[in-house]
Amino acid sequence: MAWKTLDEMDLAGKRVLVRVDINVPIVEGVVTDATRIERIVPSVRDILAAGGKPILLAHFGRPGGEHRENLSLKQLVPTLETAFGTKVLFATDCVGPAAELAAESLLQGQVLLLENTRFHAGETKNDPDLSARMARLGDLYCNDAFSAAHRAHSSTEGLARLLPACAGRLMQAELSALEAALGAPKRPVTAVVGGAKVSTKLELLGNLVDKVDNLIIGGGMANTFLVAQGKPVGVSLAERIMKDTAAEILEKATATGCNIMLPVDIVVAKKFASHAEHDIVSADDCPEDGMILDAGPKSVAAINDVLASSETLIWNGPLGAFELEPFDAATNAAALKAAALTRSGQLVSVAGGGDTVAALNASGAAGDFTYISTAGGAFLEWMEGKELPGVAALDQ
Repeated sequence: MAWKTLDEMDLAGKRVLVRVDINVPIVEGVVTDATRIERIVPSVRDILAAGGKPILLAHFGRPGGEHRENLSLKQLVPTLETAFGTKVLFATDCVGPAAELAAESLLQGQVLLLENTRFHAGETKNDPDLSARMARLGDLYCNDAFSAAHRAHSSTEGLARLLPACAGRLMQAELSALEAALGAPKRPVTAVVGGAKVSTKLELLGNLVDKVDNLIIGGGMANTFLVAQGKPVGVSLAERIMKDTAAEILEKATATGCNIMLPVDIVVAKKFASHAEHDIVSADDCPEDGMILDAGPKSVAAINDVLASSETLIWNGPLGAFELEPFDAATNAAALKAAALTRSGQLVSVAGGGDTVAALNASGAAGDFTYISTAGGAFLEWMEGKELPGVAALDQ
């Protein structure tokens, strides 16, 4: 990759337009999870320390090109000031006279937050005129929003082509972790892919069987593969119309030498509920009224053996109904094994996706993974092998 980092930019006295993702949850005006804000702090502080003037560009919600007061970024100013430890000014637009005056008046040591970029319909259309108007506000561009990098928007792709550009600290960390996991990984490489539907991760599975040594499939997705193998799944969640596609993926894996792992034993119940009465049976013996809610202990032991012999792990999706006890057992056990291997230096582990982050946090394993991406769609598209416009624009 040819993208530059903040270390390669002359920041002193420069106004730095920083694209960030601070699309955080708010309840009655209070930020309930500031993780995304905390993750942009290193970039902002490093720009300030180098004498630069950070000007933050961000979206919030989906206003559809209209000004909606409940989606104004102004409500985030107090949380940002606490996180940065400095004054954060606010401009009532991200382009135009108000934004230009605020940018020109910005003093050393201050941070400027511009209003929601998606209040302009041209943002999501990558309108070149909007990008040009944004570019007037700064001398340099820094993209620190990997989670928005899969969108070719004015503030993520268009703007990066108009100013000297670089990756921020969060973007740098994301790209470095992902490059280590799939770009030039240490082998063997193992991927864990879970979730409900094969149809939502077809491209992902097709890309991974070409690139990884072991592919562990879990969740409802695994049930579809069991159907493709002619095994009974009772009343389990499964995309039966996708069985031929699943069979094709199994054939492709055989051709590429990728070892696909499916459950060999399963945890079945008659209702989808916490602590529902359940049994552990062979993957060949799901009863007609049974619902597969997790992988069994033999499957977990096999997964842990593969993890122990791996050098690199990529994880996207849970192995079972992790939100219901005790059907979180397989996910928790495998996650804790991966965490222990990472902690001992035997494994590079990278994970991402909403359910994945929630599952790893719930298991207590998240803190020991090499890297956990907060990006959802961007992480998935990267795993699918797609070019991310916001990253490609930096690679000039």
